[in-house]
Order: sequence, then structure tokens, then C-alpha cells
Amino acid sequence: MQHAGGSPLPPPRPAGHGPAFGWPPAAHPAPQGPPSPGMPPRAPAPVPPGHQPPAPHHPAGPVPAPDATGHVPLPPGGPVAAAGAPPAPAPRDGGTATLAVLLIGPAGAGKTSVAKYWADHRRVPTAHISLDDVREWVRSGFADPQSGWNDNSEAQYRLARRTCGFAARNFLANGISCILDDAVFPDRPVVGLGGWKRHVGPGLLPVVLLPGLDIVLERNAERSGNRRLTDEEVARIHGRMAGWYGSGLPIIDNSQLTIPETAHLLNDLLTRAIASPPPW
Repeated sequence: MQHAGGSPLPPPRPAGHGPAFGWPPAAHPAPQGPPSPGMPPRAPAPVPPGHQPPAPHHPAGPVPAPDATGHVPLPPGGPVAAAGAPPAPAPRDGGTATLAVLLIGPAGAGKTSVAKYWADHRRVPTAHISLDDVREWVRSGFADPQSGWNDNSEAQYRLARRTCGFAARNFLANGISCILDDAVFPDRPVVGLGGWKRHVGPGLLPVVLLPGLDIVLERNAERSGNRRLTDEEVARIHGRMAGWYGSGLPIIDNSQLTIPETAHLLNDLLTRAIASPPPW
């Protein structure tokens, strides 16, 4: 069919069909050319409600090479192994752990010498704190227990122990281990382990250094000043220290051991104590 201008008209559409019903098919729209002379321009086909136009299709980019992930090249020689489980932490031992140790023993047991050697030869920072040294910070008015244990000497002892405990906690808070030495009596709660545990903390590891009486008498004879006691006093203190046997605390008899050998044995005991702390 032609209209008056002679241009062919599109064939009539079947009734009930149109763009909304698939005529002409959406995949093959009718060609759109310039309108014929004398014909009004064709209105765009209506879009059904809710219909979203298809996203523009872009040609796929180049396929990455087998040895690359994105732009990050993989190392040659095969696939990369998956990361395994993190390594187990190294076991803590008495030579490397940050800890606080209380070395107990009678006068002449070698506490200070062993404590200094142990602290000097550790692989981690370690401090030595001697209760006797701290007690002697008091110069005028020093209450020497050798002159008799009384309220004044007990007060100075308590003050020195609190000072040592504060220093130990301060060292530990800064990653520095410490070893303290003191003649703690098992039958004297007022100057016993409870005060040390309270001032330093529950992680304190006590170890008893207890050689034979003849050894402590010999070592005491080499002392001078107020550190040297009478033989009777040394024997009395040593006898009271025997109460640590059966207490559950680790005990070292260093009667026949050198200072390095005693420090090595102390290290072994501390390694076991870290894994299974002694009840006290």
C-alpha cells in the first residue's frame, strides 16, 4: 500500500499486538530510518513498567597469563603453597622467661652469690634484689636483727620487703626479670612467704637453697661486719630452715656445688616450676 506521496507504508500489525506484546520481536527491532516526507515522526515504543534496560555490554579484556593474578606476577616454578598453621610458641624455660624468683636460705647458704651469678648469665634482662641490701639503706637508726628481733627491727624488715616488692613489680612491668634473696623462715608467718606473695604477686617462684650446717658455718666465718653471725645463731637459723623439707618447695643442697653449678640447677628447677608451679 502507498499513501499519496508514493512511499510504501509498513504492513498492518495484527490486532492486539504491539511492542508490549513482542511484535515486532524485541531482539530484532524494526529499522529506524528518517521519516518519509509528509509522515509525522514515529514515537518511541513505550517501555513496560518495571522494565530495566539491559546493561551495556563491553568486550572482555585480555585474559591474564597463567603465571599472573591480576597485575601481580606469581613466582615461577609451580603453584604457591598455602600458608600452614602458625608455629607453636617456644617452650618457656628458666633461662629465657620473664619471671620473679625468691631465693630462700640461711645465712651462709650462698643466696646472694648464686642470685648475682644467675642474673648475670641469663639471656634476657634480669635484676637482682637483696633484702639485706635494702634493709641497710637505713643508716642512722638501723635496727639490726642480731641485736634482738623487736618491733623496730620487724617494722624495718616489713618496710624493706615492701620496697623490694615494689621494685620487683616495676621491673616485671617493664619486661625485666628479677631474683630476690631473703632468709625466710617456714615457722615465722609474720616474715614468711605470704608477705612476699602479696607484695610481688602470685607468680613469684620460691626456691630454697639449703647446704649442710658445716658449709654455712664455714662460709659465715668468711664474712665481716654485721653480715657475720655467731656460730650459735647460724646453727639456730639452719635448724629452723630444715622446716622447708616437706613443704613442696624445690630445695637445692649446694654443699658440693660451685656457684655456676648451683645456678644451672636453679635454672632447671625454674623450668619445671614454670610448667607446674609449686603450691605455696
